[in-house]
Amino acid sequence: MSIMSKPYFHDETAALIFLEDVLWPNGAVCPHCGEPKRIYHLNGVKDKKGRVRPGLRKCGACRKQFTVRVGTVFESSHVPLFKWLQATYLLCSSKKGISAHQLHRVLEVQYKTAWFVLMRLREAMRSGDLTPPFGSGGGIVEVDETFINDRRPIESKGAKNRHPHPRGTYDMMKVLSSSTATQADQSP
Repeated sequence: MSIMSKPYFHDETAALIFLEDVLWPNGAVCPHCGEPKRIYHLNGVKDKKGRVRPGLRKCGACRKQFTVRVGTVFESSHVPLFKWLQATYLLCSSKKGISAHQLHRVLEVQYKTAWFVLMRLREAMRSGDLTPPFGSGGGIVEVDETFINDRRPIESKGAKNRHPHPRGTYDMMKVLSSSTATQADQSP
């Protein structure tokens, strides 16, 4: 059975239950005040358009309503939760990542929606504010550069004064690569 055939990738209620099990393994916790005990379900509450709000809960301590989406990248989004989970799976399982155009075709959403989902997921996956190699992570940075020239030797009759192999780096493509290593990676 393929992972993409799991119910939480196709059904909103199953996606909500799956996310609650992942984020709240010991029961619901209020994202506003952190109260784990005085939480109760609000069944049948409708939004402004008359739709029932699944997974809605209320905290007895701070008296605020919340769902499992509050405090996550899924918060304040009109995209269904099962599509968020599909996008997360596709982004994490693709060797070279996934483009917004490809995600828009797979999820059958508008391009702007796919771009929005990808930007939120990528931001959530970012590890801090530019830690190694450019921050103050304390790692060793090794840098190497090279210049690539795509020109072929000139063989036309009118080019007698030109050098057959152009020199200099002014018209070459510059390529820079870097790698990082921590003190633990360095062996004596």
